[in-house]
Amino acid sequence: MVRVGVVTALGALSVALIAAAVAWSWLWWVPAAVFTALTTVGVYDLLQRRHAVLRNYPVLGHMRYLLEALRPELQQYFIERNFDGRPYDRDVRSLIYERAKGTASELSFGTERDIGDTGYEYLVHSTAPIEQPPSPYRVRIGGPDCRQPYDMALMNVSSMSFGSLSGNALRALNNGAKKGRFAHDTGEGGLTPYHLGGADVVWEIGSGYFGTRTEDGHFDPEQFADKAAHEAVKCISIKLSQGAKPGVGGVLPAAKVSEEIARYRGVPAGQKCVSPAAHSAFHTPRELVGFIARLRDLAEGKPVGFKLCVGSRTDVLAICKAMLSEGITPDFIIVDGAEGGTAAAPLEYEDHVGLPLTDGLMTVHNALVGTGLRDCIRIGASGKVATGTDIVKRLIQGADYTNAARSMMMATGCIQSQRCHTNKCPVGVATQDPRRARALDVADKSERVYRYQQATVAEAMRLMGSMGVSDPADLSAHLLRKRLSPTEQRSYAEIYEWLPGKVLLDDPPPSWRADWEAADPDSFAPARLQRL
Repeated sequence: MVRVGVVTALGALSVALIAAAVAWSWLWWVPAAVFTALTTVGVYDLLQRRHAVLRNYPVLGHMRYLLEALRPELQQYFIERNFDGRPYDRDVRSLIYERAKGTASELSFGTERDIGDTGYEYLVHSTAPIEQPPSPYRVRIGGPDCRQPYDMALMNVSSMSFGSLSGNALRALNNGAKKGRFAHDTGEGGLTPYHLGGADVVWEIGSGYFGTRTEDGHFDPEQFADKAAHEAVKCISIKLSQGAKPGVGGVLPAAKVSEEIARYRGVPAGQKCVSPAAHSAFHTPRELVGFIARLRDLAEGKPVGFKLCVGSRTDVLAICKAMLSEGITPDFIIVDGAEGGTAAAPLEYEDHVGLPLTDGLMTVHNALVGTGLRDCIRIGASGKVATGTDIVKRLIQGADYTNAARSMMMATGCIQSQRCHTNKCPVGVATQDPRRARALDVADKSERVYRYQQATVAEAMRLMGSMGVSDPADLSAHLLRKRLSPTEQRSYAEIYEWLPGKVLLDDPPPSWRADWEAADPDSFAPARLQRL
């Protein structure tokens, strides 16, 4: 292995220099001392288990921590010269790392963001705040046809497959979720032993039906029923689309399709693994809700739902019409924002396709309220959820709970090197290279995932207490406000439209009428025929 070879070479050079100093001149003691020190550092780096960067890059990896120590001064330098336009993102990254480490996450000298900027959002605190509840709130998932309801945490691990992440990264996420009693979504890459370490699991079924597919790539009900019976599987999620690349299937490069991954996915090893853009088990909204009912029956009544990145209201309303017509509802809907995504996706899709989470979330919430379906369907929000503020905002915007992917990766040690698609992740998180993945210490990172989730949910509960709210159900759109101009700020209740219950069935408002009339339970209409 290269890293061991480098340290061995340093050690050999140190011995040679010491021998030269003894045999020839005391001047050789200077480089001998330097290289002996480097060898000692290298040996320590290989043996320690806390920092994956140092295990993969002994000696050289210390440069990262040197730059991290200088970070405040360097960042201020760049901010003053307008080279860094994202101080908020920087603060969030710091917050995640500090919470994962279990250290203080306060920020000195107040905000560095101009709170007078147009678009600035803030939560409304109460003059009479209350104490936060002694235990985090949980959400009951399970509609009228569900026989095994599940109590979901406010923040869970979002969908990330074995293939996109290493086995060690998934084990760390799963162990952390087990200790913290929150759910771990498998992603569409199949149900693997790395997801079955004892945590509650949401098994995601994508268009490739990995892990439950026939030889020709179609859905296999027998495999599904067998795996869905596992006690760790608490919910089933059908992936219609994802925020990073809505409207296109996932791709796992051939270099990452190892024998192990091929076995769990049911595909040939060493060949590019492609998920179709659309499902073959259903083609219309009516067939989708029928498939939901079929999966729930095969899973012995466990909660079944679907995930999507919203493209238009017409599609969402078409699904609602199908639910009403068939008398079948999913137990949950996960709304994925277009700003989500943890690994590689086409640039055009990342930046230009799909609704942001705020818009998609409110679209789904309003559609369900307007059709009288909201009480029996829970909504999850996924897309750049990282802080307690994110959780509270999403609850106000219509969600019942949240899922986090990127921030959970960072809790396992991801440093956002943006090399996920190369199989050369420097910290062993997003790679299938066993030498790189070995550097990720599962026990240490499991604790970090656990601490991060616990601290973030606790902060969300504390925020609600500061707002005078003891139950998320009491949060209202009046408690989230946005600055619209230098002289005007208004609440979400004033800015956005919130539909009354069953209004779409009785008398659709003008702003929704055309979409409602165009929605067809027997067709997902092409975008060119939809009113966006």
